[in-house]
Amino acid sequence: MDTIFALATVPGKSGVAVVRVSGPDAFDCCRTFGFEPPLPRKSALRQLSHGEKGFLDEALVLTFEEGASFTGENVVEFHLHGSLAIINSVLECLGKLPNYRSALAGEFTRRAMANGRLDLTQVEALSDLIDAETEMQRKQALKGFTGRLRDQAETWRMDLVHAVSLLEATIDFADEEVPVDVSSDVNRFLSGVTSTIENEVNGFGIAERVRTGFEVAIIGPPNAGKSTLLNALAGRDAAITSEIAGTTRDVIEVRMDLDSLPVTFLDTAGLRDTDDTVESIGIHRSLGRAKAADLRVFLKGEGDFGDLNPLAGDIVVQGKSDLFADGTGVSGVTGQGIKDLIDQVKLFLVDKSSSAGLVSHQRQRDVLKQGLSALLRAQGFVAAGPGRYDLASEEIRTAIITLERLVGRVDVEDVLDKIFSSFCIGK
Repeated sequence: MDTIFALATVPGKSGVAVVRVSGPDAFDCCRTFGFEPPLPRKSALRQLSHGEKGFLDEALVLTFEEGASFTGENVVEFHLHGSLAIINSVLECLGKLPNYRSALAGEFTRRAMANGRLDLTQVEALSDLIDAETEMQRKQALKGFTGRLRDQAETWRMDLVHAVSLLEATIDFADEEVPVDVSSDVNRFLSGVTSTIENEVNGFGIAERVRTGFEVAIIGPPNAGKSTLLNALAGRDAAITSEIAGTTRDVIEVRMDLDSLPVTFLDTAGLRDTDDTVESIGIHRSLGRAKAADLRVFLKGEGDFGDLNPLAGDIVVQGKSDLFADGTGVSGVTGQGIKDLIDQVKLFLVDKSSSAGLVSHQRQRDVLKQGLSALLRAQGFVAAGPGRYDLASEEIRTAIITLERLVGRVDVEDVLDKIFSSFCIGK
């Protein structure tokens, strides 16, 4: 296997830049730069020199031996001064070494998986962790990266192995008198696994929203104050505002970190009947996004909400409250009522987030649904009696194989390229 190298930190000028080397010949690069590899897992300050280029930089050098590194291979890290000239010189020198080449996107992580350092659910969670923008996303990603889903899958697998072993024992002694009825024990194992998998599948939608972000749509008739409210929430002029009805023609999005909640507020076109073709398209898009949103804020104004009705949990409030004597409602101009509105949004989304499971990727959900279907068929065969135990056993084996696919032990080559292509070169 080639030894690979890449810049592991963000490209460009920086205070510190890390170049990572991984592979069977990784330690040889230290000698190329004029010094012996430091002791594994010990940092050492070394001067990097090269025959052609002379003195390159003074860097902090770390080595990790095979089996004790991120990739599971010999690894060397050079913590350089973040000069573009230094980085390029070091990378150029590495590229001239025999059996060395630049790493592909996600190749370090792919090697970590190939060497048993990570399973597929941890790889997916690592990608989420890198992309995390809020505290809640970080916590959600860490659940997967620390192996919570893998451990749960292993618990399911062991219970299913117990269930199938009981059935196999009965099948092996089918021609003899077996005094023990195993159906109750088998059903106990199957029911427990089925129930917890169903909970994970049902919690997928919320877990995915935590990962990708919730959507809150601000809707109402024209001139209800939607765009002004969005600008107040964003703290900038994200949307054009005017007294002319129909100013907003498309859905305008503003992404925010709402006390660790990843939330995108949507400013939508005013709901009304119109002969304007462009405005009509904007209203149609607004209705679609509003219906798909996790929460809707209905701003009351001069007009109605058309065919869109508030659902349980939706917020209905008077817009442009600065124009009313009683002062109730919300105003993007004065800021009145905005804090209360944000508190209501947070309360709703935090409550919704409490049901988030460990499964946050569509691939994981699809695999678990396949396993769940096999388990439901197995329960039906067990209920039919000993004559169908062989079929039940086969369905349980199918479910076990799907759990192996969940963590990436079997049959995942078709998804690996897609997953690792989303990683940066140095990861």
